[in-house]
Amino acid sequence: MQIRPERFEDHAAIRAVTTAAFQSSPYGHNGEADIVEALRAAGVLEVSLVAAEAADVVGHAAWSPVRIDVAEGDWFGLGPVSVAPAWQGRGVGQALVREGLRMIEAQGAAGCVVVGDPGYYGRFGFETDPALRYGEAPAYLQRLILRGPAPRGEVRYHAAFDG
Repeated sequence: MQIRPERFEDHAAIRAVTTAAFQSSPYGHNGEADIVEALRAAGVLEVSLVAAEAADVVGHAAWSPVRIDVAEGDWFGLGPVSVAPAWQGRGVGQALVREGLRMIEAQGAAGCVVVGDPGYYGRFGFETDPALRYGEAPAYLQRLILRGPAPRGEVRYHAAFDG
């Protein structure tokens, strides 16, 4: 399996993988493929990685800028992260997340936030922080500090997440 940046010819496969991944997931709202496309169209899909097995895209992860009331440096939101159902549980998502975090850290990011399962994202160093808020999802909002102080306040994702 290869982890690499998305290419134009991957877009349809990313949509298919994302749709399939969230149809069988208790998380999300089944609009995640639209979020990825809206982030791409707005030019804010900062890091977009695919997991490819031969010519098939089997996973995808996206990072886009977020705003936080009180934060130093650039912060990113991770998500959506999608793995084709037949490939789930094989380390695909983990490989995507680790590579993307490595990339944003190399770009000088201060940190990353994610809304997701604390049991899963905790393995990467994400932690729940009561000083951060994101709508009605406080137990699922987590942050990973890469450099600098911890942020505080409301986290605002790109408008693509509002759909």
